[in-house]
Amino acid sequence: MNHELSVRSQPLASAAPRVPAWLRATGIALGGSVLMALCAHIALPLYFTPVPLTLAPFAALLLGLLLTPRLAAATLGAYLAQGALGLPVFTPNGTGGLAHLLGPTGGYLLAYPAAAFLVSYLWRRTGRGFAAAALSAAAGNLAILACGAAWLGALTHLSARLAVTLAVLPFLPGDALKIVAAAALTVGINRLRRRNA
Repeated sequence: MNHELSVRSQPLASAAPRVPAWLRATGIALGGSVLMALCAHIALPLYFTPVPLTLAPFAALLLGLLLTPRLAAATLGAYLAQGALGLPVFTPNGTGGLAHLLGPTGGYLLAYPAAAFLVSYLWRRTGRGFAAAALSAAAGNLAILACGAAWLGALTHLSARLAVTLAVLPFLPGDALKIVAAAALTVGINRLRRRNA
């Protein structure tokens, strides 16, 4: 009898089936890939550089701030794999598929998993405030820009100065806004999580 009472008194939420961790991680990775694709399609070609202005770096930084380091890297890795297989997830200004991944913007794309891992790692060790989020995102963004410039310079045989002029400098003002937006959104989401916990 006592056993029956203890079972009946348990909250109904505990009776709900738990989602397996691998299934949850897969769903998050797919959702993150969709976010990346949507942001990559918000693109503005620039006449003076083969690199378009997109919101993809914003999505990569945001995912780095919201996810664990391993899940952030896996999500961005899944995004690159989808693009390499020919799914329309990269910016529409390129060739698509593996050729796009190995083209002029390949350095940015290939940097996304490592940058997201770095952002997540730093964010979880430097604190959970806005400043820490912004600094973590800035470090990840710097990694993306550095890889993008190095790749473009190697691919087109540009000097280091010209590679930076074409692949880094035009994007700094916009990237600063993306960093601030990603940090602010992350802090806001975390506040909502704590409030609803």
